[in-house]
Amino acid sequence: MDADLKCPTCGCAHVYPDGSLWVCPECGHEWNPQADGAPTPGDDAVRDANGNVLADGDTVTVIKDLKVKGSSLVVKGGTKVKNIRLADGGDGHDIACKINGIGAMNLKSEFVRKS
Repeated sequence: MDADLKCPTCGCAHVYPDGSLWVCPECGHEWNPQADGAPTPGDDAVRDANGNVLADGDTVTVIKDLKVKGSSLVVKGGTKVKNIRLADGGDGHDIACKINGIGAMNLKSEFVRKS
């Protein structure tokens, strides 16, 4: 074991290896010491259905028919949505956009793919 290795969360010295990760028995934190504390690119990134990272201004395509809550409208699969904005929706809707024929609405990133 590495004598200098301590838990980055609580500072416990009783850490142990579990595969490629290290585990703290006191707080349960798991980490990879090879990452050197650098943030990974996918930590808070919004990803589409295929795992591609989305950014403000991207164009996405809806991958399945989506009913619009509170109306009889449907966003058809294959609809292109231009110039999306990433939003911090607490209900899982993390894309704010404007769709032609429907108007402003929020989408979940799991139902779109990057174009």
